[in-house]
Amino acid sequence: MPEVIFPGPDGRLEGRYHPQKEKDAPIAIILHPHPEHGGTMNNKVVHNLHYTFHKMGFTCLRFNFRGVGRSQGEYDQGVGELSDAASALDYLQAMNPNAKHCWVAGFQFGAWIGMQLLMRRPEISGFISVSPPANWYDFSFLAPCPSSGLIVNGSDDKVVPTAPVADLVDKLHQQKGITITHEVIEGANHFYNPGMEALMELVDGYVRRRMTESSR
Repeated sequence: MPEVIFPGPDGRLEGRYHPQKEKDAPIAIILHPHPEHGGTMNNKVVHNLHYTFHKMGFTCLRFNFRGVGRSQGEYDQGVGELSDAASALDYLQAMNPNAKHCWVAGFQFGAWIGMQLLMRRPEISGFISVSPPANWYDFSFLAPCPSSGLIVNGSDDKVVPTAPVADLVDKLHQQKGITITHEVIEGANHFYNPGMEALMELVDGYVRRRMTESSR
């Protein structure tokens, strides 16, 4: 899988790009956890999300936010990181102009950024939000949430407990025109150890079902 360097709003960004042979393959961008708490594109959840999407036929890109790895710049409280994600999506779309579907997946901080990206980019047709930190950040910008998606958390997660995630899901359930699927993986901690296999099976089943429905 080729390493790529692409332009971001505050310097170059480092990524891993994994194309499909089909020119019209769907695309997916995967966003990593908090840069100041050790989050990188090589986080196990992010890595596994990347390969799960690729096995389903997606051309995938994961990358390091500014100030992480070889990506230039400094942590910017989420504001600059959202711009980084938009630049990464621009790059992915430029490389795949014939893609018919676009998804975003994020873990923890990356889930928060991913759902903000969803609000900016109407071409995103679905999302995977793993352990969205509803106890850290305000998600009220999802008014209305423009796309259906899957929200997952672990029952034993001490970093992002189930209660604030469930409250977020309840608010989203009140919106019309979208369907939010919420799954809690029993016994899973914040890093899905245990629970990684169950998480990827959920993501695989959900995305395949959505893609089948959209092709009808």
